[in-house]
Parts: sequence; structure tokens; C-alpha cells
Amino acid sequence: MTINVRPSGGPLGAEIEGVDLRALDAATFEAVEAALHDHLVIVVRDQTLEPADLVAFARRFGRPEPHVIDQYHHAADPNILILSNRTNEQGEHIGLADGGTYFHTDYSYLATPARCTILYAIEIPDAEAGTTFADQRAAYEALPEEERERLAPLIARHHYGNRDDLDRASRTVASVLSDDQEARMAWERHPLVRRHPHTGKPALYAVSGSSFGIEGMDEAEGLDLLRRLASHSTGPAFTFQPQYRVGDVIVWDNASLLHCAPLMRSEDPRTLWRVTVKDASPTLPA
Repeated sequence: MTINVRPSGGPLGAEIEGVDLRALDAATFEAVEAALHDHLVIVVRDQTLEPADLVAFARRFGRPEPHVIDQYHHAADPNILILSNRTNEQGEHIGLADGGTYFHTDYSYLATPARCTILYAIEIPDAEAGTTFADQRAAYEALPEEERERLAPLIARHHYGNRDDLDRASRTVASVLSDDQEARMAWERHPLVRRHPHTGKPALYAVSGSSFGIEGMDEAEGLDLLRRLASHSTGPAFTFQPQYRVGDVIVWDNASLLHCAPLMRSEDPRTLWRVTVKDASPTLPA
């Protein structure tokens, strides 16, 4: 199978054509994986997948883990989270409607975070409906050397949530958990600058979203540093928003990116299936 990798022309991202994800041989998967490491987010066009096909592709990268919000797991496989702003006849959402509409990194609130996230586009409106990605590798490289040296040993404290919006009634709050789901969440620690587990390249890690403080700093100082880094690393020089089409499979590298989902109007229906693959081990020793 011969694949065509076409860089986006922007700071990051690439499209891949000429591949059927249901029939990947080892060499073709290695090419797809290399494209992900090079471009950090890839959009594989023109796929026709069943739930089992999507999960089988995800397993090529590692172990999928079902999302804590289990009421929106796909009936065919709990590893798939349904993202959708559609409602059923009773007016209930059929999927997670406003998940992650702020810059964050998937599963950074867990000790073993996400390696990559995979979306399969089922229904896409004409309105701009792609995720915005921010390259944390390039953002780190753009900092002055003395600041990179100062940041490198720091450890951030993480918890499920959006530190910049804690209003449970807001559309940009982290998706609200039930009492049972919330009881599964704990405080975790991750490097502020993380070396990629496959390429070894350093990047700012999860400086927006679930990071609530820095060890060794008081709360105000730690939050000020995190917010300054988030503002720096989500500027136009580091961001890319692909436009999705039905049949697209989108894969992104959580160790090297922040991302932000679009905040869609109810009249612009958007439905995707999502599988999140865990890293092989925690970012820090227990």
C-alpha cells in the first residue's frame, strides 16, 4: 500500500491519502506512525469504518482506555466515546456535546496519560468544525534558552477539570462528572517539560486545562506561570485547525500538543467517534 503524506503548509499537521485503515500492513502502519511523529496531527481521508475497525486501528498505537464519562460509550465498544451535539426524541444528548472546548491535553489528569487520540468523523456541518491544535514542541523551542533551563525540572499538579472555568453551568467547563465518576479522579504529577516517549523531543506539557499548580511555588505564582506559558504556546505561530470531512480519521499526539474542540451551535450537528490510547507508562516514577 502506497500512502501520500501531504504537509498542511502551516506550523504542523498533514493529510494522508491512499490508505485503507482496515487493511494496514506493518510497513504502512510504520509510515502512518512516522507521519504522526513528524507532523503531530494527521488527517487520514476517505475511510469507511465500523466500530471494530476503529478500535483495531487504535490498538496499533497502544492500549485504548474508555473515557470516565461512560454514559456516552458506544454500544458496540466502550473504548469509543461518542461526541455529538445531536439529541434524541426525549431531548437528551446522544453523545458528549461540549467536551474539551478549551485548550487541554487528553488524560493529563491520569498518572498514565494519553499517547494519542483518534477521531472518526460521522457527521460534519458546513461550519468550521475542526479541532484547533497547538504545537507545544515548537512553543518550547521558541522560548529563550535560560527560560527553557528554568522550566525543565519543574513538576505540575494536575486534576480533572478546566482550571480557567470551574462554573458547572458553563459550556466551556470541563464535562461535568457524576459523583461516582468524580470519585475516580485524583491529583497527579507530570513534568512541565516532557520528553516524548518515542522521539525524545522535549515539549511543554499540558500547560492549559488540567494543570492547576507547580510544585514548590505558591498557588498564584504557579498559575501565573502556567497561564503565561499557555498564552505563549497557543498563539498563531503554533496553531493549526484542519477542516474535517465525513470519513476522516484524525490522529493527534497528546505528548506534543494542546487542542481545543469547537463550540458548536445546536443547528450545526456534529458527530464523531473517539478512541483514546494510553501511553505505556506514567510520566514520573510512582
